[in-house]
Amino acid sequence: MLEEAGFRMALYDPFFAPDDRVLTAKYDFVTCTETAEHFFEPRRELETLDSLLMPGGWLALMTEILEPGLTLSSWRYARDPTHVCFYSPATLKWVSSWLEWKPEYPDSIRGVVFFQKAM
Repeated sequence: MLEEAGFRMALYDPFFAPDDRVLTAKYDFVTCTETAEHFFEPRRELETLDSLLMPGGWLALMTEILEPGLTLSSWRYARDPTHVCFYSPATLKWVSSWLEWKPEYPDSIRGVVFFQKAM
């Protein structure tokens, strides 16, 4: 959809677009859509995402958030066997502090966080 809107894109997916060359470039904008819940090594994966961002660049992260009051046993999202990593608001706050990313939470889009890398 972004390409159709005129944006140049570099795609990476370990199964469907396994071009490792895109992981050595720097980007103004990176999307991580419905994949962060599949991270077996979230620290390493988040560091990789950080390394891809230019100073001041943006990461759009889309995943369901484990909101207060929900338990893993009652949350349908946790029942998917491919979902191995979950993020609560406190986790996202910690990640933004650790990587020095400024978080933005759009009111109209549930489960999306925009992080801006420090300059």
